[in-house]
Amino acid sequence: MSDNCIFCKIIAGDIPARYVYEDELVLVLEDINPQAPHHYLIVPRKHIRTTLDLTTADNELIGHVFQVAGKVAHDVGFADDGFRVINNCNEAGGQTVWHIHFHLLGGRDMTWPPG
Repeated sequence: MSDNCIFCKIIAGDIPARYVYEDELVLVLEDINPQAPHHYLIVPRKHIRTTLDLTTADNELIGHVFQVAGKVAHDVGFADDGFRVINNCNEAGGQTVWHIHFHLLGGRDMTWPPG
């Protein structure tokens, strides 16, 4: 846990958030600035700063993230229409919170290139 990390504070219960799913490895919360009708953040409970900080010890966790993405998409009702899972890494990659997380977006057509 990082003392100044907003996601660590949410995980600790110090900052309220609207969860749609949680388990021992991750929590899924509604994005406060949604970019699609369905926009959720999948946040590992383990503090990992960026994608570049992942190790082979995190392989199970990252596989779990994608399983949870599919579960939430099914549970909320947009899996069959399609969805996107995004991870931003470092500043030029669009990362603004220094705790690895994944955006789950659905409910609209996704364009390519994304931006």
